[in-house]
Amino acid sequence: MAEKTYLQAISDSLRQEMRRDQRVFVLGEDVGVYGGAFKVTQGFQEEFGASRVLDMPLSETAIVAGATGAALMGMRPVAEMQFADFVSCAWDHLVTIAAKQHYRTGTPIPIVLRLPSGGGFSGGPFHSQNPESSFAHIAGLKVVCPSTPEDAKGLLATAIEDPNPVLFFEHKHLYRRIRGEVPDERYTTPFGQARVHREGDDITVITWGAMVYTADEAAGKLAEEDVSVEVLDLRTLVPWDRDAVLASVERCSKVLVLHEDTKTGGFGGEIAATIAEQAFEHLDAPVRRLAAPDSPVPFAPSLEKAFIPQVDDVAAALRELAAY
Repeated sequence: MAEKTYLQAISDSLRQEMRRDQRVFVLGEDVGVYGGAFKVTQGFQEEFGASRVLDMPLSETAIVAGATGAALMGMRPVAEMQFADFVSCAWDHLVTIAAKQHYRTGTPIPIVLRLPSGGGFSGGPFHSQNPESSFAHIAGLKVVCPSTPEDAKGLLATAIEDPNPVLFFEHKHLYRRIRGEVPDERYTTPFGQARVHREGDDITVITWGAMVYTADEAAGKLAEEDVSVEVLDLRTLVPWDRDAVLASVERCSKVLVLHEDTKTGGFGGEIAATIAEQAFEHLDAPVRRLAAPDSPVPFAPSLEKAFIPQVDDVAAALRELAAY
């Protein structure tokens, strides 16, 4: 298998879906001539034409509303937000119309919103957010957060096939930094199935997106101290794999829930509550959460580093759990 970056895997998956299904088309700001803010759709307009790779005006509301209307007419639009933060401009169309249309009328809304998210590059408060928990709360939406190139390709294919609106969070810090073996042929990766990124016996870290690699590096440090840490990558938050989480908790008995989003109202709270309700008797320590503070993402590199959980932060939390 060829080794590809996270970005290349997403681009390859999208290209394959457009080749196999004429209903699939791309729309967004600068996705055509320019090839997208991060070059995911570079060369797409030359291959598929301007009618299937649409450069849209600077209006996320128009992009999501247009995608919803096209989906109602039987198309399968894939809309790119240049940054995940900007999807809030289209909140009403997404959560009031697209998310509820199937419930109201039985009409599927097969749209995918590609959302470059996350920090690590000093983008500041308007270009670095991880707003997945805001949408995980909305019935009718699915939320996907791949961490590996292989998962990014397979989950995007699944998202495009899905009859529901799917928010596909692509962590920008992974685009060109993470590489992995990715099959050339088309394949799908099912929603709602977590992946064991690292096996362990003493403590479970439940996470997703870029934090998978932060957790893995911290787990490596703990291994040198004879503490075995399992890293469980949820891959999708809606639906999320409760069975895999509970099985890991039962096996390891101590849990750290880790995410880059802010702590209050973050999806980690849902996971922690589920563990407390359904696996309390298997716990040997309180469920621990580690997340960003309740603050906008800072511009300054030093402050952003303090904001985003770092390897040393995770290692410290794991040591506290190990000693409990």
